[in-house]
Amino acid sequence: MSDDLTAGHIEDTKLYDALSQRYLAYAMSTITSRSLPDVRDGLKPVHRRIVYAMQLLKLDPNAGFKKCARIVGDVMGKFHPHGDSSIYEAMVRLAQDFATRFPVVEGQGNFGNIDGDNPAAMRYTESRLTDVAKALLAGIDEDAVDFRATYDGEEREPVVLPGGFPNLLANGAAGIAVGMATSIPPHNAGEVCSAAIHLIQHPNATTADLLEHMPAPDFPTGGVLMEEKASLIQAYETGRGGFRTRAKWEVEKGKMGVWSIIVTEIPYQVQKSRLIEQIAQLMEDKKLPLLGDIRDESTDVIRLVLEPKNRGVEPEVLMETLFRATPLESRFPLNMNVLTADRTPRVLGLKEVLRHWLDHRHEVLIRRSNHRLAAIEKRLEILDGFIKVYLNLDEVIRIIRYEDEPKKELIRVFDLSEMQAEAILNMRLRSLRKLEEMEIREEHAKLTAERAGLAALLSDEGLRWAKITSEISETREKFGSGPLGSRRTLLGDGAATVEVTMDAFVEREAITVILSDKGWLRAVKGAVADPSELKFKESDRLRSIVACDTTDKLCLFATNGKAYTLKAADIPRGRGDGQNVRVIIDLGDGEDVVRLFVHRDGQKKLVASSAGRGFLIASDELSAEKRTGKQILNVKPDEEAVACCDIEGDTVAVVGQNRKMVVFPLNQIPDMQRGQGVILQRYKDGGMSDLKVFVLAEGLSWKTGDKIRTEAKLMVWQADRGSQGKMLPNGFPKSGKFGI
Repeated sequence: MSDDLTAGHIEDTKLYDALSQRYLAYAMSTITSRSLPDVRDGLKPVHRRIVYAMQLLKLDPNAGFKKCARIVGDVMGKFHPHGDSSIYEAMVRLAQDFATRFPVVEGQGNFGNIDGDNPAAMRYTESRLTDVAKALLAGIDEDAVDFRATYDGEEREPVVLPGGFPNLLANGAAGIAVGMATSIPPHNAGEVCSAAIHLIQHPNATTADLLEHMPAPDFPTGGVLMEEKASLIQAYETGRGGFRTRAKWEVEKGKMGVWSIIVTEIPYQVQKSRLIEQIAQLMEDKKLPLLGDIRDESTDVIRLVLEPKNRGVEPEVLMETLFRATPLESRFPLNMNVLTADRTPRVLGLKEVLRHWLDHRHEVLIRRSNHRLAAIEKRLEILDGFIKVYLNLDEVIRIIRYEDEPKKELIRVFDLSEMQAEAILNMRLRSLRKLEEMEIREEHAKLTAERAGLAALLSDEGLRWAKITSEISETREKFGSGPLGSRRTLLGDGAATVEVTMDAFVEREAITVILSDKGWLRAVKGAVADPSELKFKESDRLRSIVACDTTDKLCLFATNGKAYTLKAADIPRGRGDGQNVRVIIDLGDGEDVVRLFVHRDGQKKLVASSAGRGFLIASDELSAEKRTGKQILNVKPDEEAVACCDIEGDTVAVVGQNRKMVVFPLNQIPDMQRGQGVILQRYKDGGMSDLKVFVLAEGLSWKTGDKIRTEAKLMVWQADRGSQGKMLPNGFPKSGKFGI
C-alpha cells in the first residue's frame, strides 16, 4: 500500500457547522447567480448570457435568424454550465409576446402560445435579437460595464448590461430563491421613462408623484386593473403588495333578445385552455348556475363566448359570479426583491428602483465618455503625425524605402511619437496623397470639438443628467409609442360595481326537505306526490315536509326556544335516511325541533312557550348562521317552546292542556325580538297545548280523523289576551292539537 495519504485533506468539524456553511454558500449562489434579477438591467444571469451570446453571434434585428440549438449550445458551452432545456426555456420566454411585454428575442417558428402549449424543439426554431435587446447592449463595446471571467476562465462575460432600456419594470421578473422570492409585473416602457425623467427633474418626488406618470402595471395580455389608487401607492411605496386584474369583456347582442358575452382579454399568466377547463368543471359541478355554455372561438386573437342560461340574467351579474369563482379575475403579487449594484438582495420601492437604474445609466455615461475621450486623444495624436509628414511626403517615402530602421528615422526627422510613426508605416501607399490633407484637417477639427464637448460633459454633472434625460426621451419615443408602446391594461375603478350573494353560485332546483320524528333530515329532488310512500327507519315516521328550492334557507325552531338556519343546498340528498339534525345543529338532550319552514323575508311568526306566553317576531330575526343557533324565546328549565305559527289571519286561538280555549285579536300581541313574551292564556294547572292564527270571518277549523271541522260561532271563547278561556267545543281532538 502506498504511504502517500496526503491526497485528500481531512478536517475535523461539527456536522452542524459544515452543513450550515455549505447550505449558506448554496443559498447565496441561488440568490445572486440564479433567481433574482439585477436592478440595473432587470436580467438574471441566464438571460444576460443569452443576450450577450446572441450579440457575439451578430444576431442583430436586421440580421438573419439562427437556429436556437446553435444559440443554446454557445450559451451552455461558453457561459452557462447548466442543462440545455433550462436555457432554451429562458430564451423562449424572452420571445413570447404574451409573457414578455417588450420581447428581447424575436422568434421564428413555434414558441408556444397562451393556451399553454409547449414550444417546438430548439432544433426547429430560430431567433434573433430585437431592438429592445440592442438598447440593453448599447455601449457594451465601449467599456460601459465590467467584465469577468466565465466559469472555465476561457471567455469573458459582462457583469451587467449597459441597460439603455428600463427592462426590470418594463418586462418584470419572477423567481424563487432560498428564503426569498421576487415578483415584479410588467409596465409600459413609455410610462416608466416618463417617471424616470420626472425623478431626474424632481429628485424629491414622492411615489404618488411618480405614479402620475406610471399609474399601474401594463400586462402583455391586457385585461382591466381593479385596484384602488391608495392601494397602488402603498404597494409601490413598500415594494410589496398585489394587483387585482379582470378579463376584458363585452356584450354581443343577437336576435330576439338573445345575447352572449365575448371575452377578448384574460389576466396575465392565465392559460386559456386551463381557464376553459376550470369553467367547464364548475358548470358540471353546478357551481355556475347562471352560465349556460362556453365556447372558444379564438384565432390569434382571444375570443371566448359565454352564453347565459336564460335571457333574464343580467350580464354584469353573470360576469361577477365568474370573476368570483374562476381565474377570469386573478391577483398578481408585487415583491420587488432585486440585487442592487453591490450584489445585495433588497426589497425596493418604485422610487428606489428608478434611482438605481438612473445611477447605473449615469455611471455608463461616464465610462462611455471616458472611453470615447481616450479614443479621440489617440486618433488626434495620429492625425497630428499625419499633418506633419504630409508637408514632406517625398522624404517619408525615401526614409521608408532606403533606411534600415525607418521608424526611428521618422521619429528623429519629423519629431513624431512612436504611435504616430507606427501609424504612418502602417498606411497604404495609395493613402499617401497630398489631396487627403484637407480631409485629415477636417477630421481633426471635428474630433477636437467633440473632445471639448466630452470634457465639458465629464466636468459638469448637470450636463450629464441632461444627456441622460435626452437618451431616456429617445427611448420613450421609440418604445413608448405605436402598437407596441400603447397601454394594454385598462385602469378600472378599483371596486366591484355588482353585489352578488353567494346564493348565485348555487343552481336553483326544486327539492323537498323531509324531517322524521326521530330527527333525520334529508332532501329529495322535485316534489313528493304522496308523503305516505316515504320510507323511514323502523319505528320512525314523518314529522315535517317542506317544498323549497336549493337557493332557499330553512329555519328550524326548537323546544329550547332557539332558531337555527340551514341552507337547503347543504342538506344531504339521496336514497338514504339523510343526516341526524343533531349533527347539523347544536341540540341538547331532551330538546327537539318544533317547526321546520322556509325562511321568507318580510314575514312574521308567532312563537309561544308551554307557559302560555308568546310574541310576534319578524322572520329576519329568526336567521342564525351559527351552529349553536340564536336564542329567541326564553324558556325556564321546566318549560319548552311549543309553537311557531304563520301569521295568516287576524285572530288567535290558544288551547291549554286543561282543555280550555281562548280567542282574541292578533293585534293584542306585541312585536318583539327576543324574551319571554306576554301572557296569551292563564292556567292554574298544566300549560299551553297548541295555538293557531286564523281569519275570524272564516271561522276556526281543526282536524278530526280524516275530516275538517269548522266552528263559526266563537262568541263563547272570545275574550281578551290572558284570559283562562272556556271549555273546548264538542268534537275537538283529545290531543288538544288543531292538526292543520
